[in-house]
Amino acid sequence: EQPIFSTRAHVFQIDPATKRSWIPASKHALGVSYFYDATRGVYRIISVGGAKAIINSTITPNMTFTKTSQKFGQWADSRANTVYGLGFASEQHLAQALPSPLLGSNGPEERLFRSQSADVESSSDKERLKKMLSEGSVTEVHWEAEFFSLQDSNTRLAAALHEANASVEQWKKQLAAYQEETESLRHRVAELESQGTQDSSSDNNKEELSQSLEELELLLKAKDEELQLLKGQRCGRWEAEGEREETLQRLQDLEAQNAELQQRLGLAEQGLAESRAQQQRLQLELARAAEAMDTKILELSELRQGLAKLLE
Repeated sequence: EQPIFSTRAHVFQIDPATKRSWIPASKHALGVSYFYDATRGVYRIISVGGAKAIINSTITPNMTFTKTSQKFGQWADSRANTVYGLGFASEQHLAQALPSPLLGSNGPEERLFRSQSADVESSSDKERLKKMLSEGSVTEVHWEAEFFSLQDSNTRLAAALHEANASVEQWKKQLAAYQEETESLRHRVAELESQGTQDSSSDNNKEELSQSLEELELLLKAKDEELQLLKGQRCGRWEAEGEREETLQRLQDLEAQNAELQQRLGLAEQGLAESRAQQQRLQLELARAAEAMDTKILELSELRQGLAKLLE
């Protein structure tokens, strides 16, 4: 059999001992389905909780579904010798709980089913069922249905709150990590800027060094010219031995000075090249650090916006 209509509601049964209070069938809403047996020509209401049938009620002509509140309705089943109650999430759910084939108008109450061939129950059974219905506490039923509905909502809200709190803690940790990394980048940029200031002073030293190199090159050129001149003079005749010895000594001194100047020139050029390479490395590292800091600042801003939305 396929149900002709299904819904969800909190299912109750009357306490068989006191006949004055309700016993909830489950802590959560259960599925309630309406079936039609074409062979027997009868309707049935069935609700299953786990592997157990909570409601298995065959509808008879004398059964009456009574709305005791905006969200609660009940009916008596004489064959099961009990009274069933259904609590719904809203008045609209209760209004749609019974499909149109099961509804009929009879004053303030609503008939579940009409049959011309069904037997009418005895008057004593009617009186007993009416007494069971009248003894049920309407207020208690209403609040029990409200309680279970609120309990479901509270469980969902508690789970959502727990998830939100976990997300907030994770965002806070990530925010602290980003702040720490950003602070580290700021210190690094400050160090690089300080080194850049030192590089500015080193630029002045480089200019002085370049000027010294130029002077050394001019001096070396003059010495080379003088050396060439002396070498040319050495090819001629020497007027005196003393003058020859003096000239040779001067020639050796000039050669030594020339070698020393060439060595100083090489060291100065090497120092200038190293200084320029270091300056380029520092400028590149400074640019990378500034770019990383900008990226982290952007991520930090997005993280704060997300955290603000989450806290709202």
